Amino acid sequence: MFKLAGLTLAALTLSAAAHADVDLKLGSTERVTRLFAYPNNCNVICFRNWSLEQTVAHYLSQSVQRDGYTDARVLVKNDNGQLYAEISGVPQGYDKPLSALLDAGDLAYTGASKLNADGKWAYSWYLFLPLGMALENRKSIELLHFPPDYSLTQAQDYLRSNTTDRWAALLTFNGIPAEQTPAFQTIIDIAPIAAPSSAGKDLEGVYDYFKDYQTTLVQQFSQNAAGTTLPMVAFGAPVRNWIKQQYGPTVNVLGLATISPSAGVKVPVLGSNHPSYIWYAADPASYDGDTAKADAAGLKVMGQDLSAACWQADMGTRPASNAQTTLNNCTQTWQVTQKGKTCELFYTSIRNLSQPEAAAKCASTPIKAQLKQLQAPLPQAAVAAPHL
Repeated sequence: MFKLAGLTLAALTLSAAAHADVDLKLGSTERVTRLFAYPNNCNVICFRNWSLEQTVAHYLSQSVQRDGYTDARVLVKNDNGQLYAEISGVPQGYDKPLSALLDAGDLAYTGASKLNADGKWAYSWYLFLPLGMALENRKSIELLHFPPDYSLTQAQDYLRSNTTDRWAALLTFNGIPAEQTPAFQTIIDIAPIAAPSSAGKDLEGVYDYFKDYQTTLVQQFSQNAAGTTLPMVAFGAPVRNWIKQQYGPTVNVLGLATISPSAGVKVPVLGSNHPSYIWYAADPASYDGDTAKADAAGLKVMGQDLSAACWQADMGTRPASNAQTTLNNCTQTWQVTQKGKTCELFYTSIRNLSQPEAAAKCASTPIKAQLKQLQAPLPQAAVAAPHL
């Protein structure tokens, strides 16, 4: 999903003159170095041997592209230790959400420094802000746990991970064109730490260090540039527990809640499985090798995930819609009306069967019996499986 191939690192093609230029002071070399995790991927030899200016231009170019400004131009300059970004082909005020993100990043750096001072920072962790997201034309917000380290060190793309790739696919199954899914996937991780995918348990004690950063970013991202309140999806148990701790309501899988990150703003939040949870829920090893039980659990999770992605797609496209009605319609679609399609998508995307093989599998008598229970509770073994 590395979508900037063929584009220059420091600049994109100049747009039509209808848009105003934006000049933004990014701060000192020291500040920009820590907020952009520079160098992103060096261990004696740099995987991509980019300068600090090229690295910043890379992430800002991702943002303007994902905001839909395909003819925008980004140039980053260093003037006596102060970095500046010149962005052409975007509307006036485009610098405001970027400035807000970097200001929140200062709070994340403060939290990470305190975490390290307390002896709780691991050598394999990196401070990693959600750079390269859609800044102005975002459609929905995804609350997640933490980014995997390879998104930083290998891809240098916050949206390049198995988790985000799978959820982007689910959005396309719900009618969102593939090139538009990044606008729906503006991510806030409650732990702004790029870490190995197995580090979830180790990160459980760090959230309070980032409280100021978390709440500031939720407040900033909960509305788009036009002031429209955006829907949020809370992925995985750690994030749903964080919502309860921080804002009060309990958010179960396919449960709806409303939070108020700032006065007068009411944000609909849908609880969801972690996008990677299905790999645990559908693992036969969780059921002593019983594939039938694993498939039953996987079908259940697939129905939940498709329903959640449906809600996100619909609410992101029509944010004024009734959240509960939208959820009811999405659940009816994927767990009742189109449960056969849910089944086929499970076997093609999780079991790697061909479409004809999946269709035949879903037409079999045993699977038809499982589909009748699509809305039943998960087997206990799957419920207890860990989240990333």
